[in-house]
Amino acid sequence: MRTRRSRLAAWVAAVLLIPLALSPAPAAAQASDATVTYVETGNWGTGYGGQITIANAGSTALTDWTIEFDLPPGTAITSLWDAVLTRSGDSYTLTPPSWGAAVPAGGTYGIGFNGTSAAGNDTTPLNCTLNGAPCSGEPGEPDTEPPSAPGGLTVTGTTATTVGLSWDAATDDVGVAGYEVLSGGEVVRAVTGTTATVTGLSPETAYSFTVRAYDTSNNRGPETGTVTATTGEGGTAPAPQDRRVAYFTQWGIYDRGYLVKNLDTSGSAESLTHINYSFGNVNADGQCFMANQLGQGDAWADYGRSFTAGESVDGVGDVWSQDLRGNFNQLRELKEKYPHLKVNISLGGWTWSEHFSDAALTPQSRERMVSSCIDQYLRGNLPLFDGAGGVGSAYGVFDGIDLDWEWPASEGHEHNTVRPEDRENFTALVQEFRDQLDALEAETSREFELTAFLPADPDKIDLGFEMDALMPNFDFITVQGYDYHGAWEDVTNHQSNLLVTPGDPGPRIFAAEVSIDRYLELGVDPADMVLGVPFYSRGWTGVAPGPDGDGLFQSATGPAPGSYEAGIEDWKVIKNLTGFDLHRDDDSGTAWLYDGSTFWTYDDEVSIARKTQWAVDRGLGGVMIWSIDGDDANGTLMDAIDATLG
Repeated sequence: MRTRRSRLAAWVAAVLLIPLALSPAPAAAQASDATVTYVETGNWGTGYGGQITIANAGSTALTDWTIEFDLPPGTAITSLWDAVLTRSGDSYTLTPPSWGAAVPAGGTYGIGFNGTSAAGNDTTPLNCTLNGAPCSGEPGEPDTEPPSAPGGLTVTGTTATTVGLSWDAATDDVGVAGYEVLSGGEVVRAVTGTTATVTGLSPETAYSFTVRAYDTSNNRGPETGTVTATTGEGGTAPAPQDRRVAYFTQWGIYDRGYLVKNLDTSGSAESLTHINYSFGNVNADGQCFMANQLGQGDAWADYGRSFTAGESVDGVGDVWSQDLRGNFNQLRELKEKYPHLKVNISLGGWTWSEHFSDAALTPQSRERMVSSCIDQYLRGNLPLFDGAGGVGSAYGVFDGIDLDWEWPASEGHEHNTVRPEDRENFTALVQEFRDQLDALEAETSREFELTAFLPADPDKIDLGFEMDALMPNFDFITVQGYDYHGAWEDVTNHQSNLLVTPGDPGPRIFAAEVSIDRYLELGVDPADMVLGVPFYSRGWTGVAPGPDGDGLFQSATGPAPGSYEAGIEDWKVIKNLTGFDLHRDDDSGTAWLYDGSTFWTYDDEVSIARKTQWAVDRGLGGVMIWSIDGDDANGTLMDAIDATLG
């Protein structure tokens, strides 16, 4: 990671990857380059979530596949996505969905599901085959030979609450699937690589650790020798609350009436460390461009609008002849008043990710995109034509680039191009950004940040992001902590719960803990992650009370009416609704309003503070807000974050 960034203590609940159990394969079965593994993603006593992953180590795509397995008695799959399921008793068969699902050479494909199971039951599938061969990839009788013991177990570092470990790879006659870190005889971490960070430890405490390998047939090998480590003193690690990141939307200055000046008058600017201006666009040629150069975007909001004295941060009205107007100039004025603030341009977003796949496709296209973005937003080499003959520069406004490609190698907006190679191309694109930014830093003696907004969905994480290769080039990442559910589904649910909620009907089980745990599993330092929180709500109407009378997990007839879009509303509007009862689940950090027909899942001061404290407790690098224009004139939600972070 880049050395100028802080290193913070971490916490994570390990999610254990379990290779599927095997049965003897038919005599005709051949050795396969494809394997299947299973992970339980959440368990709430009467139910659980799981994911099955097909990994293809071959040189050609696996274009057709059939997975067959049994589940233990008392365990059943109730809903499944990204595959077609058929069931006969306790036996299940999975085949590709109607749109097809080839597993690319060297890639993976994930299938998620929810199930029911008695408390304490083992949910691991049994007798698994892939296209008639064992899920371990080996023909004939099941592999019973365990891996060797890993070597060279070493403590690589400690903080007050974490211990870092590394070891040499084990060997196996078929293949090592992963490693388990043990302390006191209990598994405390499961990883696929040869490093791990054990988190959630107590300060000034001695711990002992061993590591063992497991293979694709669920054989556990012998443990390493024991190493010991003592955690550091409490409070010696840097405080995690050094990042308060807010997205400022280009369009918020219109109907919402939220100006850059509101960041000042509400007190939010003083509390924030970063503002991400959303969004910058990439054209069909794969280059960044200022809005009115191609008739797209909103040049008026960006740098064309003249703000009056009462609307301006500095209290001076804009005139036609000045070098820069619009939001860009207001942000520049805000930075002059609050020198600690960093302002980054966020590229892409849901709608403007359309051309990212093309722009990232080749070394030449990547170089062209990155140089154009740096020229436009950081160098200011290209002029901003304001329509009245004036020419200005964006230089001095932006301190870095925030990448918001939604999403590499998986579905996003319907107009987006999606390629299997997006995952590797995104890594190469990020490297190109880092290389050019480093050169610009050497040239200007300034520091320029590179950050990214990354998804909550573990499937999208695995399909689109090579985290081990990406993280050394990012200053930090922000993790989507919202939009888990909404009115595109016909059942009410939480949109931003921290923990997996008992009784969640799906169709996907989301929670902040699930997302954060996946990134930690992939080796991301918790200090380099910032948790996203919503300053808006999602709602349904036509909702019956249900057995608890609160409308949660109940069928709806459609989205609730919203000020700007059906099914969505800013918090500053929601807080003034009347005739609604307030409900909470403090453990999950959720709140919702229900009036007998309309249901709003939202965050108020209490639940926002709960989410912020959760991020602190787990050693995350701060909190991100989408979007700051949902707050009220007093900055009430921002104050709740600031008070919690201290």
